[in-house]
Amino acid sequence: MKEGIHPEYHEIKVVLTDGSSFNTRSCYGKAGDVLQLDIDPKTHNAWTGGAGALRQTGRGQRFKERFGDLKLNS
Repeated sequence: MKEGIHPEYHEIKVVLTDGSSFNTRSCYGKAGDVLQLDIDPKTHNAWTGGAGALRQTGRGQRFKERFGDLKLNS
C-alpha cells in the first residue's frame, strides 16, 4: 500500500435512535467520535414495513409545505 493516501481507520461509537449503541471501525471523524443516527433499521420504512414515519427533508418537502398537494387540471 502507498503511504499517506489512505484515510485514517479508527474506532467510533454509533448511537441508534432508541439510544442503544455499538462500537465499530470507520473513517468517520476522529478516534472516539460519536455518530448519532437520525434514521436506522428500527425506524426506516424499508425495514419496518411502512409503519414508521420518516422525517421528510429537502426540496420535495419544502415544495409540499409551500404548495400543498398541488393538483393540475388536465
